[in-house]
Amino acid sequence: MTSPVTSTTTTAAAGPAAQQSGAPPTRSDEPPPPLVRSAGRTAFEESMLPALVALLIALVAGDLLILSVGQSPGAVYRLLLEGTWGNAYGIGQVLYKATTLVFTGLAVALGLRAGLFNIGAEGQLAAGGFMAAVAGLWLPAGTPAVLAIPVCIAAAAAGGAAVGAVPGVLKARFGAHEVIVTIMLNFIVLSLLNWVVAAKLHVPETLHTPDVVAGAGVPRLSDFAPAFHGSAANLTIVLALAAGALVWWYLFRTRRGFELRAAGLQPEAAEYGGVSVPAVWTRVLALCGAVAGLGGLNYVLGYKHYYEEGFAGGAGFLGIAVALVGRNHPAGVLLAALLFATLSQGGLAIHALVPKQMVEVLQGIVILAVATSVPEVRRVLRARRAP
Repeated sequence: MTSPVTSTTTTAAAGPAAQQSGAPPTRSDEPPPPLVRSAGRTAFEESMLPALVALLIALVAGDLLILSVGQSPGAVYRLLLEGTWGNAYGIGQVLYKATTLVFTGLAVALGLRAGLFNIGAEGQLAAGGFMAAVAGLWLPAGTPAVLAIPVCIAAAAAGGAAVGAVPGVLKARFGAHEVIVTIMLNFIVLSLLNWVVAAKLHVPETLHTPDVVAGAGVPRLSDFAPAFHGSAANLTIVLALAAGALVWWYLFRTRRGFELRAAGLQPEAAEYGGVSVPAVWTRVLALCGAVAGLGGLNYVLGYKHYYEEGFAGGAGFLGIAVALVGRNHPAGVLLAALLFATLSQGGLAIHALVPKQMVEVLQGIVILAVATSVPEVRRVLRARRAP
């Protein structure tokens, strides 16, 4: 026989809903009902799985290419890893190449987040490097590093921003398509800079400027870890990591970043909500240019200490691939930059077994695989989640 006290306690614990429905009380030790997967997990799957699928496709395609030239895929991949991540020099070279790709990848990713395709990172990168070299050249010889380096950083950002702002203004005021404008600006900027260097600033019998002042040089990693001796890796990588963190904060933790993403997802709705979309276009393309311009510091201040024609080496255009593979997220851009830098440096390591151009083919396969796998993987994931 149940006592009144026990019955009353059970009824109170069950709550009004249980009393009305007549359902038995739920025991506290029973597992909770299955929950709908969180939005964070869904976003993680849709952002990471396509990249993983693309890498698997690229590996399979790479195996077939390697077999077609009569080599063992295992031997080639082992040589690639040994020449990149298997020794300190290789690691340093990967980090050096990844540093520039982080800046150009972020410059492209920022634009894509706003619905803009910034193909002008190559010219913006060159403009930033040139302005850093000019600033470092004009500083007094005894300028300390604590002053010279920030001045060169500001000059690089300003040079890239000036180039990036041009397509932004033209799009906002006249509706000019940013793809056409940025492509043409690449040729204009690179040709103009080459003329200025050749006519006004070059060292005789060379195609580069004089060296920047000593205080403007960025220390190399080998200054702190002798194992990196010979590699071009330098402390500009710290600036690249800081840029990635700041871009993430700007995109996801500020009002301006929210306006940027809103304009990229649905410009009409953003305009209706009070966002000036033309102002966003101008601002974001100038910001893209500033970020890409900072990438010039890696070569000018951290490696050669002067501006040289062609120093970018296609890093601006490769930044498009980095942004696409990284899914336009700062963390993804960092990982994608390491991937493409590994492939770039690895191409030199595997040249004894296969043509180094095979690495460029692999890079193209990765980009195509990402472009094709993203919608398909998302379709499969959403079909599995459907009730």
